[in-house]
Amino acid sequence: MRIATFNVNGIRATQRRGFDDWLASRGCDVVALQEVRCPVPLLPDGVFRDYHLTYDAGQTAGRNGVAVLTREAPVAVRSWGAGVLVRAPGDSHVELREHAETGSLARELKAFAAEGRYVEVDLADHPLTVASLYLPKGGLPAHLQVPGRMREKPDGGARYERKMRFLRGFARHLTATRRAAAAQGREFLVMGDFNVAHTRLDVKNWRTSQRSEGFLPEEREWFGSILSPRSLVDVVRRLHPDVDGPYSWWSWMGGAFDRDTGWRIDYHLASPRLAKAAIAGGTDREASAAERLSDHAPVVVDYDLPPVGASTGLRSPG
Repeated sequence: MRIATFNVNGIRATQRRGFDDWLASRGCDVVALQEVRCPVPLLPDGVFRDYHLTYDAGQTAGRNGVAVLTREAPVAVRSWGAGVLVRAPGDSHVELREHAETGSLARELKAFAAEGRYVEVDLADHPLTVASLYLPKGGLPAHLQVPGRMREKPDGGARYERKMRFLRGFARHLTATRRAAAAQGREFLVMGDFNVAHTRLDVKNWRTSQRSEGFLPEEREWFGSILSPRSLVDVVRRLHPDVDGPYSWWSWMGGAFDRDTGWRIDYHLASPRLAKAAIAGGTDREASAAERLSDHAPVVVDYDLPPVGASTGLRSPG
């Protein structure tokens, strides 16, 4: 079973660069998308080909938006927002389903519920729950903000604090969701743009990045706290334990892509048994900067996963 995650940085722009060809040629069974950044009525016709679409666009036009593409219609859909688009291939009908109430969220996540940052589905053809996440980028804490040395206007640490609130709530959400999947005999996979590089292997210029958002000590500590052999496993790092990268994001500026000055911030985090079923994976890095579909590259993993009805040997949730 081939599963991918891809921050498209705007589906309409990525389509113009060749997203359709990538999707048609890659043969994925499931694709998680982030930063779709498109109101439902403006989704390009046919861009998702013969996939079923589950999409939380959020309520801010041109921002965020997460989706999951599946070969079969999912048997269940859950989101933090009030409405989720569920659409069959070739269907122009807009069906907005109401799902998870914000009251069921960790309190830190309620402020993010309408932003289109998280959606999850239960697959019909495999015993698996799949989630797509777009985690806030954040910013620097106040003591690291130096006017004139920042690309963005200093904010006294507001963006940093907002991200840290998200991280605290999301850690609890992951535990609850993973255990709920296990209780139903399903494996769990959360994919997407976490906007955190975990270790020195995940950033090309790690020495100069230690005071940058996305590689701050407290962000890296949080990321490590959600991983363990009994909870969630970083699948690509398990497949490539000692290599730099493989990176999944490069700035558009300064020739970063050509020099491979990248960050690994897009992940597959899987329940342990599913992680052990991963047989190959990495990033679909384009051959040249001119061929890039997005500032991110797709992260694609092949799993040897049994279909519905087969025993997974899943133990009680930890």
